[in-house]
Amino acid sequence: MKSILWFVVGIAAGFAVAHQLNQTNQGREFFSSIDAKARAFGKAVAEGYHEREAELRADVGAAGVQR
Repeated sequence: MKSILWFVVGIAAGFAVAHQLNQTNQGREFFSSIDAKARAFGKAVAEGYHEREAELRADVGAAGVQR
């Protein structure tokens, strides 16, 4: 139970620090760059997933397997 309390305190402290950091120009730039990188990573994962799904569907279709 004690570790859960410290976990919650850590999360709250992190949010407080992030909020204070976001009040500065450098902080906004930092979070903006992190956001852009996270969105690019998510887009790359989604594109890879869709490409692989298309490959698998093509292979299943070429094998003549019906669902």
